[in-house]
Amino acid sequence: MNTFSPEAPALSGPAIMHQEWNRITFVHWAVDPALVAPLLPPHTRPDVLDGQTYVGLIPFEMNRAGIGRGPAVPFFGDFAETNVRLYSVDDEGHHGVVFRSLENTRLVVALGARVTFATPYTWARMRIRHDGDRLEYETRRRWPRPRGAGGTMRVSVGEPIVRPSAVEEFVTARFGLHTRWLGRTLWIPNHHEPWPLREATLEHLDDELVAAAGLPGLATRPPDSVLHSGGVRTTFGMPRLVRG
Repeated sequence: MNTFSPEAPALSGPAIMHQEWNRITFVHWAVDPALVAPLLPPHTRPDVLDGQTYVGLIPFEMNRAGIGRGPAVPFFGDFAETNVRLYSVDDEGHHGVVFRSLENTRLVVALGARVTFATPYTWARMRIRHDGDRLEYETRRRWPRPRGAGGTMRVSVGEPIVRPSAVEEFVTARFGLHTRWLGRTLWIPNHHEPWPLREATLEHLDDELVAAAGLPGLATRPPDSVLHSGGVRTTFGMPRLVRG
């Protein structure tokens, strides 16, 4: 079984898509693994660090998304996104993420992702404001229910992190995702360079997305980790079936 590593393994086989993740903020709460275990796909379990797992609320800007190794798709390849995610591992040792929701501003992207890989994309109104070392993210869901779910996050960005802690690596060094697909579980690998992380302070959070994702009450308490990054470029490989 593979052990957790902050380094991205090389992709094998053809690439299915590429994209940039920019102006990204990672807000995380530590939770009991038993809380999230029922929310994960079959043949996966909560990934754990020192007896805890994490729930993430992560807004960012998607840029220059494209298919395979081709050029970026105009208009549809650029949008704001906010996801609620959990952390998973399977019996083959793949450490990844499980998305509970992915808000984005392109309805075509939401529909296509749901049909192709059953990832729970939603259509939302979103805005990112950036003023010096402060960012503000706003989102309101348009489709599906609960319509109007969203919130506002404001953060201030601090100094670069030279040596990430174990927690900081655990919640950011993720090189694939698990998702349910036609009653089965897929592992979709991706590759990117290590995140250039910075310290961040959460100045304000008014959020309904974490509760809508099946975790009520969590976002009302202070988070256990807040980070920011200017971004990375990532490439996704071919999906693989996870066997029990």
